[in-house]
Amino acid sequence: MKKLIAITMLMAVLLSACGAQTPTTPTPDVLATANAAAATMIAQTQAAIPTATPIPPTNTALPSPTLAPTLPPPPTSSVPTLAPTTAPNANGDPCNAPLAPSPDGRMTTIKIDNQSSGPANVSLYLSKTPFGECGYRSFSLSKNGSTIVEMPQGCYSVYAWVNNPKKPSTASGGGCINNSDKWTFVIRDDIVKLSPP
Repeated sequence: MKKLIAITMLMAVLLSACGAQTPTTPTPDVLATANAAAATMIAQTQAAIPTATPIPPTNTALPSPTLAPTLPPPPTSSVPTLAPTTAPNANGDPCNAPLAPSPDGRMTTIKIDNQSSGPANVSLYLSKTPFGECGYRSFSLSKNGSTIVEMPQGCYSVYAWVNNPKKPSTASGGGCINNSDKWTFVIRDDIVKLSPP
């Protein structure tokens, strides 16, 4: 029985040691430290938020003169289109107009070969030649179609609008032709290449 009382007493002491403890009120120093730490965290969080800075306006560069003029919309006919006149356009630039049907100067044969994934509307722009000829001609080519034309020798910029219904695209390229041999502009979906004879 003495053992039972001793065990009971021991259990009572152990259980009272594991019982709930009453919280102690923190000292003013501990409270001040906690408040300072919380204020620092809040300030750091606010500093990490990006500010709403307005985007500065970009300087718009003035257009620089280029060899290529503003092109008209692509033609819709399937027959090569030749311009009936060489009258200058509204801004007075005679090169930003259709090329004369019978231009002066040395001529060459140009084949335009559409190897793109769809029909293409193509515009050939001739920079001013020593004979004063310049302007553009437009053509509509079927997929895998081609055309052969007589044009003045000179430097050309070529633009193509590929009318693939699934993936329309534009292509450009160019080059200078300096003899009467047959030259070829090959139209692809993303580029126009000049193939010498």
